[in-house]
Amino acid sequence: MLAETKLGVDSPRVINTDLLNQSANEARGLAIDAVHACSSGHLGLPLGCAEIGSILFGDASNGLNYNPDAPKWLNRDRFILSAGHGSMFLYSWLHLSGYEVSLQDVSDFRKLGSITPGHPEFDETPGVEATTGPLGQGVGNAVGYALSGKQAAAKFNTAEHAIFNHHVVALLGDGCLQEGVSKEAIAFAGHNQLDNLILIYDSNDVTLDAMADVTQGENAEQYFTSQGWDAVTIDGHDLVAVSEALHAAKTNDNGKPKVIIAKTEIGRGIPEVAGTAKGHGEGGANFAESARRGMGLPDETFYVSEQTKSYFAERKETGKAAFQEWNEVYEAWKAANPELAEELAANISKSIPSDLIDQIPEFSSDYSNATRAAGGDVIQAVAKALPSLVTGSADLYGSTKNYIKEAGDFGPQNYAGRNIWYGIREHAMGAISNGIAYDGLFRASCATFAVFADYLRPSIRLAALAKLPVTYILTHDSVGVGEDGPTHQPVETVSGLRVIPGLDVFRPADPEETAGAWAASMQRIDGPSALFLTRQTVPTYNEASVSTRREGAALGGYILKQETGALDTILLASGSEVEHCMKAAEQLGDGVRVVSMPCMERFDRQSDEYRASVLPSSCTRRVAIEAGVSPLWVKYTGFEGKVLGIDRFGISAPGDIVMAELGMSADHVVKAAQSLA
Repeated sequence: MLAETKLGVDSPRVINTDLLNQSANEARGLAIDAVHACSSGHLGLPLGCAEIGSILFGDASNGLNYNPDAPKWLNRDRFILSAGHGSMFLYSWLHLSGYEVSLQDVSDFRKLGSITPGHPEFDETPGVEATTGPLGQGVGNAVGYALSGKQAAAKFNTAEHAIFNHHVVALLGDGCLQEGVSKEAIAFAGHNQLDNLILIYDSNDVTLDAMADVTQGENAEQYFTSQGWDAVTIDGHDLVAVSEALHAAKTNDNGKPKVIIAKTEIGRGIPEVAGTAKGHGEGGANFAESARRGMGLPDETFYVSEQTKSYFAERKETGKAAFQEWNEVYEAWKAANPELAEELAANISKSIPSDLIDQIPEFSSDYSNATRAAGGDVIQAVAKALPSLVTGSADLYGSTKNYIKEAGDFGPQNYAGRNIWYGIREHAMGAISNGIAYDGLFRASCATFAVFADYLRPSIRLAALAKLPVTYILTHDSVGVGEDGPTHQPVETVSGLRVIPGLDVFRPADPEETAGAWAASMQRIDGPSALFLTRQTVPTYNEASVSTRREGAALGGYILKQETGALDTILLASGSEVEHCMKAAEQLGDGVRVVSMPCMERFDRQSDEYRASVLPSSCTRRVAIEAGVSPLWVKYTGFEGKVLGIDRFGISAPGDIVMAELGMSADHVVKAAQSLA
């Protein structure tokens, strides 16, 4: 007879400790067999956290609230494996829980074309909530999910119907906690009182190279407490302790996020490596047979007992019943709140008004300001047309100009606020924005100075990899920043982001191109966009119509100034340097065409016919200019043309002087064009 253990002195809740321990060992066996089969992977966490997984996925009272048949259930508890290298932990439990992750999928771990890749990937595997590769990103993603959950509850719950009251649970290790992005995200979550967030810290005292005390010595409880969190330390192999800790975390809405510091043994179940740095990776798989016997498992690989199958089949029915109960509330909410229901449906489907570009007012023909200022006007119109849009800034709203007026500030007093104050935390801002995008209930945007984009780069890369529609507003986009000097003058940053696959990088030349870039970034739902905007004033190019400039930004590149005679020269630029091409064209004669290239990636996706109409192969006299590194422009100028760039760091002086000193002028464009055969 399998034992049932009562939870709490007066609690009617019980857990079947014998069966849950059995399922934990069978999950360990799946991980060992999968890693052994491909001679690759990480066993430490899947083995060390098996009891935690057993409670999370097997304890209907205190574990995760989920329905494998509806993996995107709006009110499910979200589980993020921040320590993504331990992916076999997640795949094993998804399989046991009844998600569409078959035993064959588990055995195909890390194989070409499988849905069980080395690190979990969003939208590749049912039940995977985030693409967590670099350590610590998942912590930031979890904070983003929690932020989204708070905002959804504030926005859509009513006094009669609460359709959002779920929790976000993330499992992390020492490596995640050592990364700075986690510390930034943890501080943000504590300050904003995200008490729907639960972190489980797999504290096994081991990192990859050595025992953890070689590189860390902080008191985890004291650290989290200092950041406004509730913290408790437990034995991570004690099923009752894990269950009780999760119960306390999920039922205590005291304005504090929760962390469960679970002391575990890395590689548990393989005595040869357990508790040592060797237990982190695949080395323990060499002892697969003896480990299986030691845990009481049969010689059969990828073994799951009938008792475990039956238990989780019942657990699945419990999840389905919870889903049906919620669905009744949801249907009643929709009937009572048709406008809110319509808005939520639009948010989930990422529906964008077909006339979004027309809802952005045109700028006056004599408008003269920086594109960051134009962007500040555009976001007001976009936010009005798109209620799902939220935005944030790394303590730079006054400079990045992306504050949504009359939309409120997100925080404990107003979780419906659409302006997120991240503080000086660019790393976390990127990861949190991704978490918002993963959740899919709101459209995330965030802002900082362009030169700080490298603080965001890991998150931007993951957004591109996971095809998340995040918009990055990056102002002060060139050496035109001026007096702050080379530390604040980006030269490699624009091109550095252009080389990330799947990222659209816009550098608009005037306010109408800025409007077009914003609309295009919103209409794109299969990947992120970066908007590089100037600090300095740029002209408005009335030589082309408003619609031409707006559509041109969406196309990526277009003819801003058409030649009036036989075409003999093409001048290309983006952003503020378009002005130099326009002035140079006046001096070079009627055979000169000016092409504005606000987004290389979009232009490159256009048809051969369109691209040839803008850059006909018959004209090889081409000059490109941009206040940044030059190599990427060669694909448009060819080796017969010339590229004027800044292949060095900047200098401290007023912006216009820096530009002139570094060759960013109409005169340099003219000389370059005249030098071509």
